[in-house]
Amino acid sequence: MNPSRFVLATASVSLALALFAGAAIAQGYPAKPIRLIVPFPPGGGTDIAARTIANKLSEDVKWTFVVENKPGAGGNLGVEQAVKSPADGYTLVIGQTSNLAINPALYAKLPYDPLRDLSPVALIVSAPVVFVVAASSRYTSLGDLLAAAKTDPGGVTFASPGNGTVSHLAGELLQRAAGVRLTHVPYKGASQALTDTLGGQVQSFMSSVPSALSQIRAGRLRAIAVSSATRARELPEVPTIAEAGYKGFGASTWYGLLAPARTPAPVIARLNAEVNRALKTPEVRERLAAEGGEALGGSPEQFASFLKAEHAKWGRVVKESGAKAE
Repeated sequence: MNPSRFVLATASVSLALALFAGAAIAQGYPAKPIRLIVPFPPGGGTDIAARTIANKLSEDVKWTFVVENKPGAGGNLGVEQAVKSPADGYTLVIGQTSNLAINPALYAKLPYDPLRDLSPVALIVSAPVVFVVAASSRYTSLGDLLAAAKTDPGGVTFASPGNGTVSHLAGELLQRAAGVRLTHVPYKGASQALTDTLGGQVQSFMSSVPSALSQIRAGRLRAIAVSSATRARELPEVPTIAEAGYKGFGASTWYGLLAPARTPAPVIARLNAEVNRALKTPEVRERLAAEGGEALGGSPEQFASFLKAEHAKWGRVVKESGAKAE
């Protein structure tokens, strides 16, 4: 046989065997509990998104999930464990904006490449950042605050839950969009940032919706804008930054389900179908909305394209802001 024809025939047989093996795996999938890694502590947005989906699939299709919280290194530790796991559909991870799109630029070296080492399954939810000031603040709108910043560059402070977080970088994006300079005040979490915003030690705070929602509803904080492309369901009266005159502005924390790279395509397709089905149910949508989020869904290919765009977008913001891992 001609050597080139032999190589081609061998490759064809290998491909056929791989497709057959993948289809066989998917047909009996899952045959045992699925490990779902959450790279952050219990109770946070990533954890809630993971358990909401896992609980719904356990209820509807009787799959068994073992949810494991593996916090550390800004969410990097849990993702690293996932990418080093067998690509058989029995280890999944909930990734989000920070550890998939921001950290690759924020950290000098990561033990994984989110675009190379993971197979996207489905986007789950997106949640905006809300820009708040104390109810006693003289700023009654985003326009007021930005006008003051133009008059006094650096004289207006904005808090965030930490250097390199979505909240911090949304503030950096806003400064570039508006052509102003604010002074960033990073905290180690949202709690003290909220306290100091209420007390006037900082003038504004880029917060997650759940962190600030009770204080907004109690009238102690004033929400002046949300960072998403559309208004937040829990804050329908609060305009978006785009509506305030910065067309195209959009910055949100999003969460998605992923598997190790080279997980069989039929398994990815099965997971995607079930996750999308769960995301369309009223109870899942309501649970995610209660945390300020909007249920998403879509195909693995759409998630892959979205991840690539977010990776590039936040990489630019990190570089331009000079942010470094704490």
